[in-house]
Amino acid sequence: MPFVLISLILVEVAGAVEIGTVSIRGEITEGTFITLEHAYKQAKAKNLGVLLIELDTPGGLLSSTQKIVSLFMNSEIPVVVYVAKGSMCASAGTVILLSAHIAGMANGTAIGAATPVTVSGTAAENKTINYLASYLKDIANARGRNAEIAERFVTEALSLTAHEAYELKVVDLLADSREELMEKINGKKISIAGKEVVLNTSNYVFVEIERPLQAVVYDIISNPQIAVILLLLGVYLLIFGLTSPGMMAEVVGAILLILAFAGLGVIQINYAAIFLILLGILFLIAELLTPTYGPLAVASVISITMGLLMLVEEPMMPNEFYEVFPKLAVGLGIGIASFMTFVLIKIIKIRRKRSSVGEVAGLRGEVIEFRNGKGFAKVRGEIWSIESKDELRKGDEIVVIERRDLTLEVKRVDGAEGGDRKVAEKAEGETQ
Repeated sequence: MPFVLISLILVEVAGAVEIGTVSIRGEITEGTFITLEHAYKQAKAKNLGVLLIELDTPGGLLSSTQKIVSLFMNSEIPVVVYVAKGSMCASAGTVILLSAHIAGMANGTAIGAATPVTVSGTAAENKTINYLASYLKDIANARGRNAEIAERFVTEALSLTAHEAYELKVVDLLADSREELMEKINGKKISIAGKEVVLNTSNYVFVEIERPLQAVVYDIISNPQIAVILLLLGVYLLIFGLTSPGMMAEVVGAILLILAFAGLGVIQINYAAIFLILLGILFLIAELLTPTYGPLAVASVISITMGLLMLVEEPMMPNEFYEVFPKLAVGLGIGIASFMTFVLIKIIKIRRKRSSVGEVAGLRGEVIEFRNGKGFAKVRGEIWSIESKDELRKGDEIVVIERRDLTLEVKRVDGAEGGDRKVAEKAEGETQ
């Protein structure tokens, strides 16, 4: 009897439609697109019957959203996007949901609020709003959904409950679980590449598709806040490393900059802000070449802070992003930029002082005190311990022959020519 049951189960599983499932949670980033592209390729390679996306997002990057929409609109596999209980679907998530072959929502969820905004939290320019409204309207038309409501998601920041969205034909069905969703899509007719396809999910099995490592990395670096931090740390560590060789800071800085550029490459940025950041770096370099801590350092911090504040121009990020990012930008600019600028300037000053201390051979000074071959002299405004084979007296002018730690070997100025020759001979011997 057990053998018969096992055989029946195996036969049933063998005839079941495999449903590839992927969970998307949090902001839409380039990592999200890479995850879904990977899932789609896996679904094609394994000949899965349906690709099910469980969506829970407050919004995200526009460029990554558009890539996902393109992937779904050109998919050769039925794509079902489902907003489960406890999940949200706003801004960029609304666009993704409407682009699926079948859009499903659980009762108690909502959709909408896709009006683009700026980092300052105000509505974007009319041209951006009009573009996104037309974009979402075209997607809704292509999928046979209510295009007028889709347009209002953008132009009026309209939000709908799941039940309202279903009644207005924005989504195709309501389901409170995966199992109910599979039951309701069974027998649904959809169009794929111009051909009508009837879904058969009367007998199915879920196949979880894991996220690739590349997606995990891009999830991190294509987050605007992380990308900005990587950019700032990369710049200062690179400069720090170049001014303090041997600590490998320049290597770490270069790696962070590469990661930052990879992340910023998929984020909509303001190129005027890039100019301000570069200008701030030039101000810092100019300050490092001057001997005093002055206005160029302050100009560097201000320029970099303003650049960070203006850098990101993503119109479909969550509301929390527009509240947090300006504070983050100002905090990074004033905090990290000021601290690193101060540290770099101090390091340069110390290096200059050390360098100048070592270059005393050939300088002249005045004896302050001398007895038994030893004493003190003022050289370049500094008090030094001296030794000499000459008999010296207070007030005698001397020339430095060489330095040994903190002690100078000197000669009276009337023997300076010989001292100079000794210095030259010593330097020539060291060169050889």
